[in-house]
Amino acid sequence: MVDTRDMPGASVAEMLRIANIDPVDSRALLRAALEVSDTYLVAHPGKALTDRQRACYLAWVERRRAGEPVAYLTGEREFYSLAFRVTPAVLIPRPETELLVEAALERVPAHAAFSVLDLGTGSGCVAVAIAKHRPRAQVTATELSRDALAVARENAARHGSNIEFIESDWLDALAGRRFDLIVSNPPYVAEHNPHLSQGDSRFEPRAALVAGADGLSCIRLIIVQARAHLEPGGGLLFEHGYDQAARGRALLAQAGYFDVATRRDLAGIERVSGGSV
Repeated sequence: MVDTRDMPGASVAEMLRIANIDPVDSRALLRAALEVSDTYLVAHPGKALTDRQRACYLAWVERRRAGEPVAYLTGEREFYSLAFRVTPAVLIPRPETELLVEAALERVPAHAAFSVLDLGTGSGCVAVAIAKHRPRAQVTATELSRDALAVARENAARHGSNIEFIESDWLDALAGRRFDLIVSNPPYVAEHNPHLSQGDSRFEPRAALVAGADGLSCIRLIIVQARAHLEPGGGLLFEHGYDQAARGRALLAQAGYFDVATRRDLAGIERVSGGSV
């Protein structure tokens, strides 16, 4: 680690130069350490950091070099143009999950009451994004982890979203309740997938990632259980892995859903599947 005592009055440009990590990451860490925008960094390359800012930034750089996710270091990640609080208790929101929100918003009327359930809400990013864009919707979100629920509640309050949060193992605590739409970004990684030992996944909660030997155990459960909690004509949407769409559609059809379909993300990957009852 660079000795901060040897760098009194170091500037923004100097800090970025010595980081020796991905430039995007270094800028994100420096923005957070200074609590400024990217525009500010560009406009003030000669700005001297305080001792506290310098120490914070360099400590984060070292942790990033060790692989720790930027989102966990700064405590924040943008999703659907909204800033979300994240901690190691929740999965880091990913751009591909925005497709799940887009698909949900297409089904939720803009000017009518509509009940939406988000299963396994994690940071609450999907539920909050839906509630933010469909303020008349009645949004409920479940989560088994109490630590994750605390983060989700914080994010809902941050964005002024009126969401009902329930501690539940998927649908267990929702006996007798029905919804117009159920959405979920469940765990869908196979337990022996080598990617679990690479990148950000090494630091994320395993329970939010892994779903049995083939990665489909949670999806199977949700597909079967959701039927009893959907209003007539209601729908289910869920995110899945890049190679799970065909199996997801087959499971939906076997469970009696109709209008079964899959949507592709911006990379052309089949990412969100669902059907109606």
